Formats: sequence, C-alpha cells, structure tokens
Amino acid sequence: MSKIEKVLLSGKTHTRVSGPGDRVDIRLSSPGDANPAHVFSAIQAHPTAEQLFAGAWSACYISAIGLVAKQKKVALPADLSVDIQVDLGQTGKAYFIQARFDVRVPGMAQEVAEALAHEAHEICPYSKAVHGNIDVALNVVT
Repeated sequence: MSKIEKVLLSGKTHTRVSGPGDRVDIRLSSPGDANPAHVFSAIQAHPTAEQLFAGAWSACYISAIGLVAKQKKVALPADLSVDIQVDLGQTGKAYFIQARFDVRVPGMAQEVAEALAHEAHEICPYSKAVHGNIDVALNVVT
C-alpha cells in the first residue's frame, strides 16, 4: 500500500445518529471551511467524489458501530459521532485515496470505545472493501 506524498483535495463528513428510527444526518464540508458545504436535507449541486465516498462510508460505519454495540449490549451515548476525511493525493505520478476517522464516544471508557470502533471496521462493507488497499487512520475520542 502506497502512502500519499501530496494531498490534492479532501472530502470531510460529520455523521451522527439523530433520534428514533436510526435516521442519519450527514454534513459535508470543504477543506479549510468549518461550515458545511453540503447537508443532505438540502444538497447543493456538485459535491466531490471524496465527499460522497466519505458520506456513504460514514453512514455505513456509524451503523456498524451501533450494530456492534447492540451485540455487546453496550449503550452508546446520544452524542456519538464520526468524522471522516477522505483525501485524494499523489505519490509520484500515481493517484491514491486515504482516510482519517475521528470517532467520538463521549463518556465511554477508552478501551471499550476503541474495541467498538475496530470491530465496526471488521463488519462495515465500505471498510472491508478498502481494507489493505488504502491507508486508513482511526482516532477514538472519549
């Protein structure tokens, strides 16, 4: 697996579960701008491929965290969130993508939160699809 030497652009997402029925709200932001560029309740035209991939992956991944927590009988905090940044970059003349995850599980023991986050990667179809193909960094914050 190659590491990116130069990041060309990034797609960022902030995902959380909101309310009953496991509806997912996704906000897409542009690099260098804290304000969301795209909110799925009122999508602006032309989000980047990196934003769309990060958004789809984050929706799947946060659901996987919920499934793992349910199987382990672990209560998740209401303010659980996942931030994913997908970068498009180059190494030499070759193009690659990479991803960085920030999983926020306020109030949960660090080792429990990390176990949930890692197990979610094992069952999330997006995580399985890219496993061993791209660089993925996982950061868990409690």
